[in-house]
Amino acid sequence: MSGIKIIPPVIMPQFPQAGQATGITDEQSDNGSFGDLLKDAIGSVNDLQQDAAEAQDKMMTGEAADLHQVMIAVEKAGISFDLLLRIREELLEAYDEVISMPV
Repeated sequence: MSGIKIIPPVIMPQFPQAGQATGITDEQSDNGSFGDLLKDAIGSVNDLQQDAAEAQDKMMTGEAADLHQVMIAVEKAGISFDLLLRIREELLEAYDEVISMPV
């Protein structure tokens, strides 16, 4: 099971290796980098959804002859969307936990 990757690489951030300089100062890292990461993830999922819809439209009009590619695009979009929903649920749970902590 160690060779199986469940999370699609489309929405996973690229972290620097240990000892590698990032080139980001403390001020830059505080300026919405988490928000940018979420925007990029949502944008990637949206792009996959649009690609799947486009592939389905082409299949219906007869432009695309490869049913396998259409099904792969639809499944990639579905899995990415499910993962995004799961991440959202985890973030909401973490937020609720932080809010309920005593001060």
